Amino acid sequence: MPLASMTGFARSQGSAGSYHWAWELKSVNGKGLDLRLRLPQGWDAIEVPARTSAARQLARGNVSATLNVERNGALPAVRVNEEVLAALLETIRRIAKRVDASPPSLDGILGLKGVMEITETEENAGDRRAAEGAVARGFEAALSDLVNARRNEGAALARVLETRLAEIARLTAAAEASPARAPEAIRARLAEQVKSIIGTGEKLDSDRLYQEAILLAARADVREEIDRLKAHVEAAQKLLSEGGPAGRKLDFLAQELNRESNTLCAKSNDVSLTAIGLDLKAAVDQFREQVQNIE
Repeated sequence: MPLASMTGFARSQGSAGSYHWAWELKSVNGKGLDLRLRLPQGWDAIEVPARTSAARQLARGNVSATLNVERNGALPAVRVNEEVLAALLETIRRIAKRVDASPPSLDGILGLKGVMEITETEENAGDRRAAEGAVARGFEAALSDLVNARRNEGAALARVLETRLAEIARLTAAAEASPARAPEAIRARLAEQVKSIIGTGEKLDSDRLYQEAILLAARADVREEIDRLKAHVEAAQKLLSEGGPAGRKLDFLAQELNRESNTLCAKSNDVSLTAIGLDLKAAVDQFREQVQNIE
């Protein structure tokens, strides 16, 4: 399965009998899968199959699915609520005996709330079931288009991530080959630092000097950081080649790459190695930013 992004858009529309419907699906980044359905009143039967289908095809992302339905050719049915009208006329007659006023007009009476009810003609149960089936298939079509859109963007993101990993690998190799890591360079720096410690005028015994030398040597060695950077780059490259919902794992590796590049910069006491470390941090930040979009 190819790598997929979490962002995308899709739309589908169609007709079934007197019904015309349209789906709009939008997807953005999310920690998990969150499907928000906006359905017209009376179309709740679509929700369960839609959620089941989305969970089957999507792993992560905040997905908004909106359904609009119009019923064409259905003539309105006008009905007078006789009970309300009778009660209203009786009230008018009682008040007319007590108040000297002009009698109410017909349009005024019919305009009162509850007297007239305007509804659509009753729909045929078979037509409604056919429309629900068409709407459900329309959701499947829109969902398929959304999946394809996310995969197309995922392919583009994969190329960007491969470029970023290649840059991280190049900078890691540069740090490994840096002259500042040569034993003679480390010994020279240690000699200068020990000389500086002795020059403070403090009385230091040989054991103290030995401990300081070990500490300085440990801080100057970035072998472990370089090995871990290589391992993380290799693991990330493997995830990109395998595809599928790898976003969480890539995000974890991006955090680890960031940790190792920070440690390398902290340990470095050479200008050239520090410069490599800063470039490495920038490349890792760019990699991590793009990983946030991966499903």
